[in-house]
Amino acid sequence: MKRILVISALMLVIAATHVQAADYTLTSPNGKVIVNVQTGERLTWKINHQTTSVILPSEIGAECKVAGKDLTMGKNMRKEKKMSGTVREQWTTDFYRKTVVDDNYNYLILQLNGYSVEFRAYDEGAAYRLVLTQSKPFTVESETRVFRFADDYKTTLGYVTDTRDGDIFCTSYETYYEDHKLSELSDKQLVIQPAVVWLPEGKKAMIMDAGLENYPNMFLHKADGNVLEAVFDRVPAEEKISGRNLIPARRENFIARYDAVEKQQTLPWCTVVVSEKDADLVDSDMAMNLAPGCRLNDTSWIKPGKVAWDWWNDNNIYGVDFKSGLNTETYKYYIDFASKNGIEYIIVDEGWSGRESMIKDLNKDIDVPELVRYGRERGVGVILWALWRNIILDMEGNMAYYEKMGVKGFKIDFFDRSDQVMFSSSKELAKCAAKHHMMVDYHGHRAFGLNRTYPNVVNYEGVKGLENVKWMGKKDGRPEFDQVRYDVLIASMRMQMGPMDYTPGAMKNATQSSFYADYHSPMSIGTRVHQMAMYTLYEAPLQMLADNPSNYMREQECTDFIARIPTTWEETVVLGAEFGEYVAVARKKAGKWYIAALNNWTPRDITLDLAKLGNASGKADIFADGANAHRTANDYKHTTKNISAGEKLNIHLAPGGGWTAVIE
Repeated sequence: MKRILVISALMLVIAATHVQAADYTLTSPNGKVIVNVQTGERLTWKINHQTTSVILPSEIGAECKVAGKDLTMGKNMRKEKKMSGTVREQWTTDFYRKTVVDDNYNYLILQLNGYSVEFRAYDEGAAYRLVLTQSKPFTVESETRVFRFADDYKTTLGYVTDTRDGDIFCTSYETYYEDHKLSELSDKQLVIQPAVVWLPEGKKAMIMDAGLENYPNMFLHKADGNVLEAVFDRVPAEEKISGRNLIPARRENFIARYDAVEKQQTLPWCTVVVSEKDADLVDSDMAMNLAPGCRLNDTSWIKPGKVAWDWWNDNNIYGVDFKSGLNTETYKYYIDFASKNGIEYIIVDEGWSGRESMIKDLNKDIDVPELVRYGRERGVGVILWALWRNIILDMEGNMAYYEKMGVKGFKIDFFDRSDQVMFSSSKELAKCAAKHHMMVDYHGHRAFGLNRTYPNVVNYEGVKGLENVKWMGKKDGRPEFDQVRYDVLIASMRMQMGPMDYTPGAMKNATQSSFYADYHSPMSIGTRVHQMAMYTLYEAPLQMLADNPSNYMREQECTDFIARIPTTWEETVVLGAEFGEYVAVARKKAGKWYIAALNNWTPRDITLDLAKLGNASGKADIFADGANAHRTANDYKHTTKNISAGEKLNIHLAPGGGWTAVIE
C-alpha cells in the first residue's frame, strides 16, 4: 500500500509540471482569415485564408534578460490568461492615400508572467507582437519569427545587394525583385522585406514588420525546407565613420536594449498580408493601422507638395547666361521655375554643406539665407540635404538654426543601417523636427510607419528609383535590370509599407534598345506617360520633379499636367492589377478624380470600369502612349474627352507604357 501511494504522488508531481498545450482560434471580421494559436512547450501560429493554407504552424518567441535574469517568451507556457475582443474604429489623416482609414480587426491577447502576446486578424491579413509587461531594464538577446509554407511556392523578393563597407546589415534597403521558388532561394543572402509568396488559387502572402519604433529591422533568410525566418542586426557597441556613413565597428551580443521601461515595452508587429486577388495588394492599410497613432497635436503647419530637385539632373540647366552648377544663380533659377509652375519647394542637395558640420565650412558659392529669402518672396520653400551622421551631432541646434532661417525641412541621407540605434535616432529626428516645424525626407532608409506617428516624415527612399538609371549598365542589348516591371511591382510591395521617394518625372525617355546610362543628362526607361502616371500612382506627400527646369519648359504641356497633381488624397480605388504586369488606380482630391495605369514590357489593352468611382463624370484631360511609343519612348498623345458616370474606358498601354488622366 505504501509503494502505491509513493507512485501516485510521483505521478501527481509529473502531471503538475507537465506543460499543458492549449489551442485558440481567431478569425477576421469577414471570417476569411483564420489564425490558430497553440501554446505549450512552443508557441506557434498558423494562418489560413478560408481553406487555403497561408503559413503552417510557425514558431514565435524571444530570449530576453530582464534586470539580469533570463526570460524566455514563447516556450513552456503555463496558465496563460486569455483576452479577446473586436475593434471597429476609424482614424483620419491628411497625409495618406485616403483621409478616413478603417481599422477593423479581432484580437486575442495571451497574458503570462512578465509578458504577453497580442494577435490581430484583419480582413487583409494577420499580425502578432510580443509585449514585455515589466517596468525593468531588459535586453532582447534574440527573437524567433518563422514562416513555414505548405509547398515549394514561388516567391517575389529582393536580396541585400547594396552594402556599406561590406557590412550586410548596413544597407540602403534598395533591391530589384526576383522570382524564385522557396527551394531556390539562397541561404547565404538576406532578403529585404516585404517578400511575397505566391499561394494556390491566385492568392498571395506578403511578409513584413510594422509598428517599428525602437528595434532593429527584420530581414528574412532561407531556412531548411519551405521556410523563411527572421534575422536581426545587433546593437552597436562602437561606431566608425566610413565615407558618408556612420556604421557599427563592433556589436553587442543582443539585438535590442531598453534601459528605461514605463509599464510595458512593445516589440514590432510581425505581419502577413494576405490577398485574395492581386488588386488587394495595391491598397493594404495594415502597415499604417499597426503603426502608433499621431503624436502631434497640431499638424496644420505640415504642407505636402512637389519639389524641383537638382541632383538627378546634375544641375544641368541650359539656355541661361550664367554657368550652371552648385551656385546661388542656379538655385534661383530652380526657384523661378517652381514659382511659375506652382511647385511648392526646391531642394538644395549635396554640396552646400561640409560633412562634419551643418553650420560651419559651408559652400561659399551657395547663399542659403538668400535662397530662402528669394524663395519666400515667390511662394517657394527651401529644403536642404543633410547627412544623418552630420545632423545628429547637434540635432537640436541644427534644427533651431535653420528653422530661424526659414528653411522648411531636410532631406536626410545615408542612414544605411538596420540596428536599433538607427531606428531610435530616426524617431528622435522626426520628433525634434516637428518641434521646429520641419518636414523630413529619409534617404538610405526604409518606410516603417513613422509617417503616421510623426506626419512631418513626408517620405522615405528605400526604393530603386530613377537615380539608378543614371549608372545602369546594359546586357545583351537591354538594360541590366528590368526597371519597368519593378515600377509595377513596387505599387504592390514596397509602397504598401509607406510612401516612397522614387523621384519620377524624366522628360528624356528611352526604350530598352535606345537606353544608355548618362550621369549628366540622364533618361528614364519606358515611355513618357509611364513617368507621368507615377505622380498619381506613387504615394509621396513630398514628390520630386527629377528632371531639370530647362527640359520641363521645353515640354510644358506635360509639366502643366504633372504640376496639377496632388501629393495626398481623400480616397483611393484600385481599378485593376495583375501582379508584376500592370496596375491601375484612381485617387480623389477636391472633387476631382486622378487616374493612372502603369505597364511592364508586354503591350496590352485594358478596360477601366469607372462605375467603381460612383458618379464620377466630367471632362477628362488624358495623356496616353503615342502610336509609336514602342519605338520612340517620348511619343505621347494628349486628348480630352467627356466622361459619363459608370463609363468603361478601353485604353492601350505600350511596352513600358502608361496612361493618366484627370476628370473634373
